[in-house]
Amino acid sequence: MYVAMVASECAPAAKVGGLADVVHGLARELQLRGQVVEVFLPMYDCMRYDRIWSLEQCWADLRVPYFDGGVRCEVLRGEVDHIPCFFIRPHSRENFFNRDAYYGQQDDPARFAFFSRAVLEFMYKSGRKPDILHCHDWQTGLVPVILYEIYQSLSMGHSRVCYTLHNVHHQGVTGPHILRQCGLGQHLMAPEKLRDNAHVGAVNLMKGGIVYSNFVTTVSPRYAEEIRQTGLGHGLQATLNASAGKFGGVLNGIDHGTWNPEVDNHIPFGYSISDFAGKFRNKAALRHRLLLQDKFKPIVAVVSRLDQQKGVQLISHAIFYALANRAQFVLLGAAPGKAVNDHFWALKQRLDGNPDCHLEIGYDEELSHLIYAGADMLVIPSVFEPCGLTQLIAMRYGTVPVARATGGLADTVVDANYGHKPCEERTGFTFDEFSEAGLESALGRAIGLWYGYPRYFHQLVLNGMRQNYSWNQSGGHYLNIYNHIRA
Repeated sequence: MYVAMVASECAPAAKVGGLADVVHGLARELQLRGQVVEVFLPMYDCMRYDRIWSLEQCWADLRVPYFDGGVRCEVLRGEVDHIPCFFIRPHSRENFFNRDAYYGQQDDPARFAFFSRAVLEFMYKSGRKPDILHCHDWQTGLVPVILYEIYQSLSMGHSRVCYTLHNVHHQGVTGPHILRQCGLGQHLMAPEKLRDNAHVGAVNLMKGGIVYSNFVTTVSPRYAEEIRQTGLGHGLQATLNASAGKFGGVLNGIDHGTWNPEVDNHIPFGYSISDFAGKFRNKAALRHRLLLQDKFKPIVAVVSRLDQQKGVQLISHAIFYALANRAQFVLLGAAPGKAVNDHFWALKQRLDGNPDCHLEIGYDEELSHLIYAGADMLVIPSVFEPCGLTQLIAMRYGTVPVARATGGLADTVVDANYGHKPCEERTGFTFDEFSEAGLESALGRAIGLWYGYPRYFHQLVLNGMRQNYSWNQSGGHYLNIYNHIRA
C-alpha cells in the first residue's frame, strides 16, 4: 500500500509539538509493516536541515494554480530518519514559508491552503497515485476537498483520505477568498460543506477535511467523545456527530526507538525495569547539570509548551506547592505568547537563587530526555489534552505522571488510589477539577507516597514502565482504517 502523509510538521526536521512526533512515529511504524510511505511538507526556512539527509531538487518547475495565475515551486526530496520526505518550496512575493516561523502568521490559512493545492498538483504532475492520503489537522483540511473537487476526475480517482484531528481548538477559520485562491467554487460555502457553523460568511478548513474525508480520526478515544459531546468541539460538534459513522479515536503512540531509557544516547546512564540503578544516577546528573542541591527529595518536573491549553496557571502553582512540600522542581518549556513568556521569565528571576528549583525557558531536546530520566514525577495539568505524549514518555522512563483527567491523559494515566483498574495497572495520580485544590490533591498524594511508602511508589514506577504505548498497536489500527476505506 502506498501511503502519502501530508502534514505541516514531521520530527525531527520540522517540529513545533506532538503533531511532528505523530507523523514521524506513524510513518516509521507503517514502513516497518511493509508499506510504502512518503511525507509531504512545506519547506520552511527554520527547519532543522541537519536532520534531513540527501536533500536535493527533484522537480524544478512546478506551476501551482493561485487565484487567476500561478506560482512556480521547486520540490526537494530528502530523508528524515529513513522516511522519504518531499518539501514544497514556492517562489512568490508572498514568501509563504520564509518567515523564520512555522505558525503564527496572519495569513496562515492562505499559506497552508497553497501548500495543500501544491502537494496535489505535484502528485498529479509526477504521476503519484497514493492508495491513502493521510492528512493532519486544519493545515491540510483542504487536501480532501481539492482532491475530490478537482483531482479525482483527473488521475487520482482511487485515492482515499484519512484525516486526523490533533487539536480542534485550532480550525483554520478564514474568509471565502480562500476558495478562489485554490480554484474551488463558491458552492462549497453551503452549511453541509465548508461554511463555518458559527460564522455564516467564513470558511472552516477543518470542517472541510471532516466532510470530504473517507474516515476521520482523533488522537484518543476520550477526546473523540469530548469533542462530539462537549464545548471542547468548539462549534464542530454537529459536524462530527453527522460524521459519526466515519469517526473514531486512535490513541497516539511514542517511538520506542527515540524514547528508550536502555539505549537513549541523550542520557548518561541507561536503565531498565531489571536494572534500575541508572535512574538514580540520572537524577544525580540532572541535579548536577541544573545546580540543584543533592538532598533526599523527589524531583517534580514539567516538560511542556507553555500556553493556556497546558494549564500555565496550575504549572505556576505547582512550582510553589512542590517547594513548600519538601520537593525540588524543574521546568523546561517554551512560551509562544509574550505575556506567558514574561510571566515565566519573572518566575525564573525570582527563583534563581533557590537550590531546589530550576526553570529553563525554551526548548532543549537533550535536556528533555535527561529530565524524563532524572525526575520522579511529571506534572501535566492541562485544561484539555487531545492525547498528550509527555505522560507516555514519562511512564516509559519511570517518572510518575500527575495529570488532569482529560482527553488522552484520562485514557492513559490510572490513579494510584482511585483507579478503576487493578493495582498492578495503576500508573500515576489524576485530578478532575481544573483548580489549585485539584492539583494539590494529586501532587500532594504523589509526594506523600514518595516519602511515606517508597516501596509502593516504586511499584507505581514499574507499572508505568511496563505499559506499551509504542506505535505498534496504533499502527495496526490505522492499517485497519486504511483497508476499510479502500474497500
